[in-house]
Amino acid sequence: MIVDTHTHLYLPEFESPSAAVERAIGAGVGHMVFPNVDLSTIEPMLALHKLYPDNTSVAMGLHPTEVGDDWESVLARIESEFDSTCKFVAVGEIGIDLYWDKTYRLQQREVFRRQVNWAADRGLPVIIHCREGLDDVLDVLSSVERLPTGVFHSFGGSVADVERIRSIGDFYFGINGIVTFKNSSLRDVLPAIGIDRLFLETDSPYLAPVPHRGKRNESAFIVHTAAYVANVLCLSQQDVHDITTANASSLFNLEL
Repeated sequence: MIVDTHTHLYLPEFESPSAAVERAIGAGVGHMVFPNVDLSTIEPMLALHKLYPDNTSVAMGLHPTEVGDDWESVLARIESEFDSTCKFVAVGEIGIDLYWDKTYRLQQREVFRRQVNWAADRGLPVIIHCREGLDDVLDVLSSVERLPTGVFHSFGGSVADVERIRSIGDFYFGINGIVTFKNSSLRDVLPAIGIDRLFLETDSPYLAPVPHRGKRNESAFIVHTAAYVANVLCLSQQDVHDITTANASSLFNLEL
């Protein structure tokens, strides 16, 4: 069994989210973690989770690219979801994204800090989105009183970045289709991460792996990333499936 630790099958890009889940299950993906994006995604995410409670888990948070002038009221509404009966396995996805726009950099930092504290208060891990923002992410993580565990999702950094992150805490690293891209240097970073701190993910509907690059990504395609990782690390595909599943189960407290 494979766990897709980061997938957004509930987004409008999927005309039939349930069909996408079924395809994933058919491909051997026994469990999928859905991180939230913003207020508009809560309902479809939870609705899909309720259809497949044994095959999916959910995380709650506000994505950094969705931080705007109304961030305080939005964040309050996001936090209120933790008072519901739904079991969330993480706070996410949260973090810093300065790739598209740096306008709300300070606000992103504050939103990230508050959500990291939510995780610490609730004993949950964090799912970290970091794009052109590692300095800010590490600065915030270094400033909090209690550092939760977590994963740097869609990791595409260098060996030096891995070392910087590990100097802060014992984090996992989410590897997706990026590693299969011809121009990616990520394959050279995998040994520095090690299989014991590696997650498999898709970030569907984005970043489809070779041979589906350029198409809408979906959780069923994770098998290509898993095979590529196995080849790079000189491991069997079954070992990669088993170890990364155990990693995800441990961090997210999944009953698999």
